[in-house]
Amino acid sequence: MVFLTPLFLLGLLAAAIPVAIHLIRKEKPPKVMISTIRFLKKTSKKLVLFQQLQQILLLLLRSAVIALLVLAFARPLFNASVARLIDADPQAAVIMLDLSMSMRYGDTFERARDAALDVLADRSAGDEVAIIGFSQSADLVRELNSDLDAVRSTLNEITEAGFGTTRYIPNIQLADQILESSSFDNRAIYLISDFQAGALSEDDEGFLLAPGVAFTGIDVGAENSNNLTITDVRSPEQLLEDAPEQQILARIRSTGSVYQDTGQVSLLLNGQVVDRVDVDLGERSEEVVTFTADLSAEGSYVGEVRVTGDEFAADNSYYFTVDVLPKIRVLLVNGEASDNWFDDEGHWFGLAVSSTQDSPFALEAIEPAELSTASLRDHDVAVLLNVGALSNAQARAISDYVNDGGSLLLAPGDRVEAEVMNRQLADVLPASLLGRGDPGIDDYLVIADFDRRHPILRPLDSDWSARFQAHWSLAPVESANVLMQFDNTDPALVEREVGQGRVLLFASTLDLEWNNLALQALYLPFVHETLRHLVQPPVKERAYSVGDVINFDPNQTANSVSVAYESGDNPVFTGDRYVLNAERPGLLNAQIDGTPAVYAVNIQPREANLARIAPSTLYDQVINPDTSPVRSRAVQTAQLVEELERPQRVWWWLLGLVMLLLLVEAIIANRTYR
Repeated sequence: MVFLTPLFLLGLLAAAIPVAIHLIRKEKPPKVMISTIRFLKKTSKKLVLFQQLQQILLLLLRSAVIALLVLAFARPLFNASVARLIDADPQAAVIMLDLSMSMRYGDTFERARDAALDVLADRSAGDEVAIIGFSQSADLVRELNSDLDAVRSTLNEITEAGFGTTRYIPNIQLADQILESSSFDNRAIYLISDFQAGALSEDDEGFLLAPGVAFTGIDVGAENSNNLTITDVRSPEQLLEDAPEQQILARIRSTGSVYQDTGQVSLLLNGQVVDRVDVDLGERSEEVVTFTADLSAEGSYVGEVRVTGDEFAADNSYYFTVDVLPKIRVLLVNGEASDNWFDDEGHWFGLAVSSTQDSPFALEAIEPAELSTASLRDHDVAVLLNVGALSNAQARAISDYVNDGGSLLLAPGDRVEAEVMNRQLADVLPASLLGRGDPGIDDYLVIADFDRRHPILRPLDSDWSARFQAHWSLAPVESANVLMQFDNTDPALVEREVGQGRVLLFASTLDLEWNNLALQALYLPFVHETLRHLVQPPVKERAYSVGDVINFDPNQTANSVSVAYESGDNPVFTGDRYVLNAERPGLLNAQIDGTPAVYAVNIQPREANLARIAPSTLYDQVINPDTSPVRSRAVQTAQLVEELERPQRVWWWLLGLVMLLLLVEAIIANRTYR
């Protein structure tokens, strides 16, 4: 026999109450002094014994009535195998704990973890529980486990939320897949979150849980939130020394549920505050703050825009880096210098390079006879404009210069002899000169095609209207890349990497002798982008967001890489190479083969938006129509008990027996004490 409500069995102690009352009220017969007993009726001993038996029977009846009442309320079941079915509906549950950055607001995360422990406390022996700690993806996954103490330990080990963005549907899909491995029919998902509105997108529509999987959303978000965030910062990534003062723009927005219109924004460079601005949004949703910074000195700058005055510190900083490089030293070898500017081969090139005081280039012009190893060594790029025959020593100097990391730009004209140049500079030329091509006196060529993805030409994605009356026909070498073509398919610009250097060959002149390119608006940016590409390293991605993958050695040439946060923590690389998943905002200080570099990691702005949705919104989106409404474990147990108890109803018979015993007790009591 088993009892559905066994706590009522404590009432059996009340069966001793009639006995206690009988013993307490038992009176000793008083002694009465009388003169004679001849007038007293003699009572038989049998009658006295019968009355004592009646009293004992009354005590037993009254105790039995109490005991039977207690048993009736305890609701006994004689079929123990049926009774065990009450606990035979175990549940497979997945507790989903939001670990995104918005959960760092106030004590939201602590309340979320307590809610997860409460859900776990409601589980029974035999239940299976899995844990998913998630943000954009699953950061922590523990498969279904019937050891509830181990699950509790896992929850207690989660000490704080991270900095990732929130996405519900992909992680709910994972929970649904985990439940597929369970043999239990009773399956449920408990999602504990602050229910950010930005965590749902149109791409997430269409997913439904498997039929029968219950879904419960537990909202632990703050009812009112107060937040200012930096949604964007615009700053240069790379500058040349002596650049004018730069403007750095920061966009500030109020993203809490309670509108905040005031705050203070500061600009820090290399850890020092250089500017501070009070911001007043008024009735606007956002405001752009402008800072002025002096970035003229050569070196690397680490910048931070910081906002204060709100209640959420996790999104109050935005980091960036700026590299200020020295001016590009350009050596112009003018093959046709002239006192008449119109006839001077280098006139237009010189104007494009150094016509303004704040030019990023330092130009030195020489004639071919002055070209030497020493002059090349002092410059970053050498430009040979219509330079004819060189000495063998000069040709060797150029080849050595390029192989050692120097850059070379060639624009041959009418003074160049194809055979001589091909022979002297064969080791570095991107293409061999085949001969001069002339379209005809009344005809011309135009640029018909170019590589729009190349660093030189990507900023110049527009129509090239220059007309070319003459050019050199080129035969590119196998390792060269053709960047531009004339409309007769002849190469116009060819590039080749040689040793540690780079060479560009332009098939025409850079003055007005063979074309009118120098008179076009594209001429100046074309010259500037060409020189920058030849000298400056490509701008490396140095600004990332939480969740991005950072590859510190994309070319896989580094021998050693070490990375540390400002706090001194060393993150762990993923994979065999120097690849890292950005997990938190801040500055990463790297040493790549001994060369220092700083990488900035920022939050995803949408995660700072604390607008919320109701859990029912997510429930309606994911619940399968074939799933019955969720019933609590208590309701399910009560209904199951009722179904199992109905065919027996032992307590009905017990109450009937109580009524019968009460009737017998009344009859006996009436006769006993008459």
